[in-house]
Amino acid sequence: MRKQLLSSLALIALAAPCFMAGPLVSEAAAQTPAIEAASVSEASFHSAWSALLGKYVSPSPDGVNRFDYGALKANAADNAALDAYVASFATLDISSLPRAEQYVAWVNLYNAGTVQYIISKYPTRTIKTTLFGPWKKIFVTANGTDISLNDIEHEVLRAEWSEPRTHYAVNCASYGCPNLKASAWEVATLEEDLTEAARAYINHPRGVSIRRDGRLEVSTIYKWFKEDFGRSEANIIAHLLEYAEPELAAQINARPDIKSYEYDWSLNDTN
Repeated sequence: MRKQLLSSLALIALAAPCFMAGPLVSEAAAQTPAIEAASVSEASFHSAWSALLGKYVSPSPDGVNRFDYGALKANAADNAALDAYVASFATLDISSLPRAEQYVAWVNLYNAGTVQYIISKYPTRTIKTTLFGPWKKIFVTANGTDISLNDIEHEVLRAEWSEPRTHYAVNCASYGCPNLKASAWEVATLEEDLTEAARAYINHPRGVSIRRDGRLEVSTIYKWFKEDFGRSEANIIAHLLEYAEPELAAQINARPDIKSYEYDWSLNDTN
């Protein structure tokens, strides 16, 4: 079944244009009436997830959005709402949606599935309790077929959309990860939100920091997924500069040399 799903996704990718350079919602602009009609149901479909995020995600003074996993686990009604939201994808034919809505659906499902997994293991200090992590073993159901979080990220989102900002949208429940958005991803604000997510992460020390010698320490995301950011160190630095605030940009330009990588797998918990 998994092979059938991935094969069908590959055919969709060939049949429909992927979002390469330029705004991810550029196709939405070209199909405004269809997108607007679909977006009403899109907003409604993700509203339960958005409500949970609004209730349990909070910004902390250190600039990292935290999730109150303990409070969610203790709330039976909200637990049921999360389970129902994830389960609702079982009958959703994501491939039939407009491209931008497909992207939004996969990102929201990935993030909700991650929170659902953490709740099942809570209390825990990290999602990564084994060397390779749990992502190949965490399954959700989309359109009647089971798919792992690993495959959503690598075989769907990264494979179908050449969009480096995807790494700022999916959340792995860790301090070192880009922030978990405090509301569901939606088509209407997708381009703006992706840009803001990239800017927030790059301008935070867990994204980029300046060493004493002036060289850069950056998130290991830029090493793990080097190909998504242009493969070369020069292209990674160019990506960072695209979203860096003026002070950070000046520091990067003063010595554009990545010396080290860092990532903190601590749970992005409020506690």
